Amino acid sequence: MVNPRVLKQIEALRKELNRHNHLYYVLDQPEISDGQYDSIIQHLRKIEGENPELITVDSPTQRIGDEPAKGFDQAVHPVPLLSLGNAFNEEEFLAWYKRTTNLLETTRFDMVCELKFDGLAVALTYENGVLVRGATRGNGSVGENVTSNLRTINSIPLRLLDSRPGRFEVRGEVFCPISSFHRFNNERLAQGLEQYAHPRNTAAGSVRQLDPQATAKRPLDIFIYNLGYAEFDVPDNHWETLQYMGSLGFKVNPNNQLVSTPEEAIDYYRNWLKKFGSLDYGCDGVVIKVNRFDLQQHLGVVGREPRWAVAYKFPATQSVTQLLDIGINVGRTGTLNPYAILEPVDVAGVTVKQATLHNEDYIAAKDLRIGDWVVVERAGEVIPQVVSVVPGRRTNEEKVFEMPDACPSCDESVVRTEGEVMTFCVNASCPTQLVRLLEHFVSKDAMDIEGMGIKQTTQLFHEGLVKDAADLYSLRKKDLVELERMAERSATNLLTSIELSKNNHLNRVLVALSIDHVGSEVAELLARHFGSIDGLISSSETELTAIPSIGPKIAKSIRTYFKNESNMRIIEKLRISGVSLEDKTRGKPVTQFLAGLHFVITGRLEEFSRSEIEERIKGLGGTVSGKVSRKTDYLVAGEDAGSKLTNARELGVNILDQRSFSRLIQERSTG
Repeated sequence: MVNPRVLKQIEALRKELNRHNHLYYVLDQPEISDGQYDSIIQHLRKIEGENPELITVDSPTQRIGDEPAKGFDQAVHPVPLLSLGNAFNEEEFLAWYKRTTNLLETTRFDMVCELKFDGLAVALTYENGVLVRGATRGNGSVGENVTSNLRTINSIPLRLLDSRPGRFEVRGEVFCPISSFHRFNNERLAQGLEQYAHPRNTAAGSVRQLDPQATAKRPLDIFIYNLGYAEFDVPDNHWETLQYMGSLGFKVNPNNQLVSTPEEAIDYYRNWLKKFGSLDYGCDGVVIKVNRFDLQQHLGVVGREPRWAVAYKFPATQSVTQLLDIGINVGRTGTLNPYAILEPVDVAGVTVKQATLHNEDYIAAKDLRIGDWVVVERAGEVIPQVVSVVPGRRTNEEKVFEMPDACPSCDESVVRTEGEVMTFCVNASCPTQLVRLLEHFVSKDAMDIEGMGIKQTTQLFHEGLVKDAADLYSLRKKDLVELERMAERSATNLLTSIELSKNNHLNRVLVALSIDHVGSEVAELLARHFGSIDGLISSSETELTAIPSIGPKIAKSIRTYFKNESNMRIIEKLRISGVSLEDKTRGKPVTQFLAGLHFVITGRLEEFSRSEIEERIKGLGGTVSGKVSRKTDYLVAGEDAGSKLTNARELGVNILDQRSFSRLIQERSTG
């Protein structure tokens, strides 16, 4: 039986320790010495040891203790962790602001400016005030469950200061403070251990350690920057929600700022551009977010990026090194892609050995020569590229680069069409192209055939078992077991994975086909709009460009792909093999019952984001315009509708609120 006096004593000690943890790790305002803190936690450990039935997961004594994991479980995010669009200069930021004001039809809205941390994004879930799950971002929809590791970070509260019933998720960035990183490296050096290269990599690698004891030894910290979701009432805007999260015990960056104009946001950027080097953590720009949640909902998401936020990046970090040679990669579409082979150099904490050179014209414009000393930068802190030559270091022994006149893979002639920047290998049987096509076809974003990677696809091609992607569905077990390092069990698992891939949604098939400019986001739009590959095949460029986010370049690429006889043969082989070529998420193609009707959208909508309602109208055959005219059939008006509503009334245009719009859709779909 639980002793009420002991339980009360344990709860009091835990509350006191949680308070001191918050003061020390979050507010940096300790009230007691380390020795006093150790004395309190030892007292709690003693009482819990005598009463093990009273130990709970949120006790301060339980931050470290789990056994090493054999691997991480997947963690599905109920609300996706989105990627941010980037602005690399003032012009691009102002273009984002203008797009935002056009969609909101007002310039009267606040924004929140925050520093952009260089760490690892995580999502923390609490139930009734207790931490129950911590997950990495992963692909935005599914991450890794790293709860045991995140529990070791002292600035992450195991129990909130103000507990509420229900679930609550926050997003944050785990980072390694620069000063702690240097101390940690010095300690490793003194122990004869290998030093770590960069605080960001240290943070990411630490969170993904299989042993929480190892994570606990790393000097990690966190800033909370966003609300994921909450099953109870929270403020209706981002700024007040950040303050609320701080009151719950989360560590929120003190340098956040609420602004009302783009000029104030630019001033915030310029201020931190001058002094971000004084921060004790990595920072590569600022993030600017629309403050009100209802405006965020109205703006919606395009692809995987929210329209209501942008990352305004600091200029890329640069280093100087020598261009040792220029190599050529053959892409899956036959492009000859030059790349720089560099003397290894550290750029913002990452060792760079190769960098993109884009195309022949880029090399000529920069006057890059083999042997030159060059400036290398990580554009957007991601892709290394050579940006300029250092002319004063030339010795006149450097060699001018010439694009090869034969493909380095198949030795066939290459061509460069007038007006094009890329050189192509036009040999349809070029082995590198085919291997790259196969590699892409089986990749995670495409058909996601588990157990099939570049080694397997290369082997299958060179053994003559596959000549195109559709041949994968004709593979037999007796063919596979004869391959090197392919046991019977592996062959069975691979064939099972290939069979399962037949049931993929249409958007994955479209990605797998390697149509120029059709990535995962465009593929989803096409699959939802046409419902089947046959509908897409028979579409015109005009129909394609009527779809939001599909421009003339993408439309032309799609039409060109389906005019190619060899591509159509592959599609027919896939169909015969049983690969699904319809969009299962929407069933049969929707009747175009809004065909011929012209719509204009205005104001703030609660049930739809602007992109969602436009896509729905166009998917049903209607057209959407930004201006009210005599051709307009319907104006869909939300809150704070502006001059478009006045114009519609003057012209006698039918005006619909959100409910009326939904009713119109229902009536026409059944009529």
